[in-house]
Amino acid sequence: MTRAPHVNELHRTDDPADTLSGFGNEFAVEALPGALPRGRNSPQRCAYGLYAEQVTASAFTAPRHANRRSWLYRIRPSAMHGEFTALAHAGLADPSAFPPSAPNRLRWDPLALPSAPTDFLDGLVTVAGTGSAEAQTGSAIHLYAANRSMQGRYFYNADGEWLIVPERGTIVLATEFGRLTVEPCEIAVIPRGVRYRVELRGEHARGYVCENFGASLKLPDLGPIGANGLANPRDFLAPRPRYEDLEGRFELVAKFLGRLWSAPIDHSPLDVVAWHGNHVPYKYDLRRFNVIGSISYDHPDPSIFLVLHSPSDTPGTSNLDFVVFAPRWLVGLDTFRPPWFHRNVASEYMGLIHGVYDAKATGFAPGGGSLHNCMSGHGPDAATFAKASSIDTRVPQRLEDTMAFMFESRTVFKPSPAALTGRPALQADYGACWAGLGKHFDPERP
Repeated sequence: MTRAPHVNELHRTDDPADTLSGFGNEFAVEALPGALPRGRNSPQRCAYGLYAEQVTASAFTAPRHANRRSWLYRIRPSAMHGEFTALAHAGLADPSAFPPSAPNRLRWDPLALPSAPTDFLDGLVTVAGTGSAEAQTGSAIHLYAANRSMQGRYFYNADGEWLIVPERGTIVLATEFGRLTVEPCEIAVIPRGVRYRVELRGEHARGYVCENFGASLKLPDLGPIGANGLANPRDFLAPRPRYEDLEGRFELVAKFLGRLWSAPIDHSPLDVVAWHGNHVPYKYDLRRFNVIGSISYDHPDPSIFLVLHSPSDTPGTSNLDFVVFAPRWLVGLDTFRPPWFHRNVASEYMGLIHGVYDAKATGFAPGGGSLHNCMSGHGPDAATFAKASSIDTRVPQRLEDTMAFMFESRTVFKPSPAALTGRPALQADYGACWAGLGKHFDPERP
């Protein structure tokens, strides 16, 4: 088993000169001197013969803190492409069309790596979802498995922003705004409407994608934690511009109302020479997450592991939460340290990037996933319960070699028909992990 690097051992997958630090910042950058207009957004004639174009992901009148937009100064406007026609895709599915599901606990094996040439788009498979792009609420969960870079094709998603969680293989996200290199234990967010291409750095790449139909992901408020902790804003990195001036026969793929559409385009759409704004792709290293936990007793609620969330119209309730279970110390005295048995109003999809998740001794592999929907009872398996019930809690316990995460929603994740019939492979005996939880009740012994 390969150990995940500790935060102090981290190397950068991006040169610091190629990235910008900070979450939700108003950045202003250029690849050529003077390409970015000074003091205005839309001059009569832009420098270098560029076109000015604004992309907005919120209402114009949204409150300033929630307003998302960027100005792009590009070689050709994004309007220059052919007509879209429907593009068949066997793996992607629209959750608004999924049938009602049973309240069963589900777990899947990792998605098989492809043998035929398969890029990021071709390798997408929908596992579950809730809500719809049309209603702009809910989310969809996809897996990807690829063995080649996207060649001559570009993609954008009009339905929502994409949170990409690599599990195997480093990928490069070549976007309109610049390039981000993302390895396992890092995440990236591609905002709604941004065009990009996915390149592979190795032989294979595999991971998870959560498609957020609702409000843009944001950092959670810290409340009594104070000014610091959890995911710190300075650790989020955005790209600097790196434009392509390419002509040829290319394909532009759009995701719109749950379907894929293809249009011919005679140039690379990654031709932005300068930009400013806050609607921008970004990445974050999960190994930099500042874990908060109990230093007295009891296992805290998983809300202390929240990295990003998409708020709903109900205060304190999220359309989507992204939670990470990173390496950490457990020191609670006289405490059952793994997650306790529970039933939640929220629905949970768990994924594993690296190592072993502390509530499951076997059966939950990196690249796999589990789904526990609203009020479905779940918790540690029998082996974990037995071990955790007998350890000496006077001794601190270090959880190492692990990186798990959770997509959580106030609405129910309906599994896709494909995920219920074998892609990815559904574990038929998942419920057996709790079968060994015997009866210990003895009314004569407190």
